[in-house]
Amino acid sequence: MSRTQGVRAMNKPEKTPTQTSAPVNPPNLRSTIVAASGMPWQATQFAGIEMKILYSDDEGRSTILFKMAPGAVVPLHEHTALEQTFMLEGSLEDAEGSCGPGDFVWRPGGNIHVAHAPNGATFLSVFSRPNRFFDGTKFFTAADEAS
Repeated sequence: MSRTQGVRAMNKPEKTPTQTSAPVNPPNLRSTIVAASGMPWQATQFAGIEMKILYSDDEGRSTILFKMAPGAVVPLHEHTALEQTFMLEGSLEDAEGSCGPGDFVWRPGGNIHVAHAPNGATFLSVFSRPNRFFDGTKFFTAADEAS
C-alpha cells in the first residue's frame, strides 16, 4: 500500500470566529490526516488478521490498526524496539496477561511472545521498528516498503 492511500495533507487551516490569523506551515511540516475509516482492511500473512497501515517511514516506524478474528494468533515474534498498543475492542492475550477495551500495553525491545485474540480484537499499535518473526515471515509493512 502506498503511504498516501487514504491520506490527505491539510492545505490551509480553517479560520474560525476566534481565530483571525493562523500560522500556515510549509508543505513538509503540515499535518497529515489519515481517513482511516474509509480505508479498506488489508489481509496480513496470518489467518484472521487484517490491518490498516496508518503510518510507516523509512526508519521502520509504523502505526497500524489491527483487527483479529476470534481465535486468531500472531505467531512467535520479537519486538526489536518499543511497541505500544491501545485496545479498542475485544481482548489480546499472551503468557504475561490479557488486555481489553481501553487498556494500553507496551513492550520493550527484546520482548518475545505469541499473541492471540480468543474472542477477536481491534487495536492500534505503534512500532518503533519492525518485529522479527521467528518463522521468517516479513513484518506487516514489508510489502508497503517494497512498493
